[in-house]
Amino acid sequence: MKIVTSAITIAFLAATGAMAAEHGSCAAGKTLEEGVLTVATGNPAYYPWVMNDDPESGEGFEAAVAYAVAEAMGFARDEVVWVRSSFDEGIQPGVKDFDFSMQQYSITAERDLMVDFSAPYYSAAMAVLTTEAIAADKGVEPTMESLRTLIWGAGANTTAVPMLMNVVQPDSDLMLYDDTADVSQAIQAGQIDAALFDLPTALYLAAVVVEGGKVIGQFPADRSETPDQFGMLMEEGNPLKECVDAAIAEITESGLLAQIETTWLAETTGAPVIE
Repeated sequence: MKIVTSAITIAFLAATGAMAAEHGSCAAGKTLEEGVLTVATGNPAYYPWVMNDDPESGEGFEAAVAYAVAEAMGFARDEVVWVRSSFDEGIQPGVKDFDFSMQQYSITAERDLMVDFSAPYYSAAMAVLTTEAIAADKGVEPTMESLRTLIWGAGANTTAVPMLMNVVQPDSDLMLYDDTADVSQAIQAGQIDAALFDLPTALYLAAVVVEGGKVIGQFPADRSETPDQFGMLMEEGNPLKECVDAAIAEITESGLLAQIETTWLAETTGAPVIE
C-alpha cells in the first residue's frame, strides 16, 4: 500500500500554503516548542494507523492525517516531531509531553473530564476478534446470543469495557489487560475467547498478529453505545485545540481527509453485521 499524490492533494496543499500564515498565527505560542508540532503515537504503533511502526514516513491513516493537520496549521513536514506514549499515559490527567496524541482514542464524556479532544477525524465500528479454532469449537456466530457465551477480554482503560458490559453483557466475568498486545496474546494463549477492537485493528490483528485469527462481525452503526469517534487527545485546556479543530475542518471540507481514509482504510471495511 502506498500514498498516491492526486489532484485533490495538490490542490489542498496549494490552498494550505496560502493560509499558512493564518494557521501559524493561530498556533503561535500554543505548542510545547515554538515552531514545532509534537505528535504522540503508540509504542509500537500498528497498521493501518501507522505503517511499519514508522510515523515519520507519513504512511498509515493516522500518520497521514497528522501531517495533513500539521500542514493545515502551517507546520512544514520537518517541523513535526514524533514521540511515543502508552495508551494509558495519554488518557491520564496532567501535563503532557506532546501537543496531541493519535492512538485511536474514542471520544467519551468521562475522558473529556480529564483531557481535551479535537473534533472527530474518524468513525469506526467495533468488531469481534477471536480465532478460527474457538469459533469452530464454540459455534460462534455474529449474533448477540452467541457472543454472550464467550469468555471476553479487554484493555482495562479502553472503551471496549463499557461496550462489552452494556451491549454484549457476557455470561462470564470480563478479563482485563493492560493493552492491545496483552489482549491479543491472551486470545492466542486461550485465556479468553474474544475481544473487541475497532474494525481496522481487529482485521489487522486477525491477519497478522493472532495465529488463525478471525473477525466474527461488527456492531451496527446505530448502536448508541458504540464508541466510534476518534479524536486527537490533548492536555486539558490546551489552547491549541481551536487550531487543530480548524485544521480538521479544513481537510474535511477539502476532501483530503476522505482521500486519506480511502487510501489507508478502504481494505478494512468488510465484516458481517452482528444481529
